[in-house]
Amino acid sequence: MISRFAMFEGTVKDGSTEAFRNAVKERLVPLWRQFPGNIDVRVMFSDDRDEGAPEFPLILAITYPDMATMEAALEAPARYKSKEVTGEIVAEFFEGRIHHHVTQLNDYKA
Repeated sequence: MISRFAMFEGTVKDGSTEAFRNAVKERLVPLWRQFPGNIDVRVMFSDDRDEGAPEFPLILAITYPDMATMEAALEAPARYKSKEVTGEIVAEFFEGRIHHHVTQLNDYKA
């Protein structure tokens, strides 16, 4: 399995943390869940970090069984709609950049 991470590196505009989080949960999560073939959608909001560490107010991880399934999902209509909505949310609430990372998933349950 693989996970594709979207790392929102930067800051949420002052006083907008709850509005940003609500917009993500209400407007983006339903779209991300529609990506075909996904196994898991994880949305993580940062509450704290080490001193001097870069700020990531949001980290999204979507897990797929394999690279081909992920690549097909990236061409799906829900993905294009999510890019549009992400742009709107970013313009209103976020200052920074978004970058993506694809990782091999190794899951070790406690």
